[in-house]
Amino acid sequence: MSSETKLTRDKDGESVDDTKYYGMIGSLLYLTASRPDIMFNVCLCPRLWYPKGTGIETIVYANFDHAGDYVDRKSTSGVCTFMGCCLTLWFSKKQTALAISTTEAEYVSASKACQQALWMKQALVEYPCLIVVIHVLCDNKGLP
Repeated sequence: MSSETKLTRDKDGESVDDTKYYGMIGSLLYLTASRPDIMFNVCLCPRLWYPKGTGIETIVYANFDHAGDYVDRKSTSGVCTFMGCCLTLWFSKKQTALAISTTEAEYVSASKACQQALWMKQALVEYPCLIVVIHVLCDNKGLP
């Protein structure tokens, strides 16, 4: 998809029934909770293997798009986390508050990245991998 393409609300389009979407997600959650054999296979596929007791370089990247949404002018935060060479977490989310400046949107995005870094460090306390430093890198250049 082109990065110059901007999505806008279709005023003439018909509304989508989100109850069907919620029903499908609920069915998948119920299926994985009620069938341990399926859950084991689903969880085994993305499992990451790292050497025991070694340090793993963990990097969190953050990016933002100031007022990129044409409908309500809210900014978008994007965060992705790498452990070693493996992408372990990523999300892109519209910011809940309206950022007045690019600096404010960048701080909101950086705070989301730090939140994910702290969560990752706390989640790995029980595992025998050593994470001393988590680097958080933010893109501070605007689009041309």
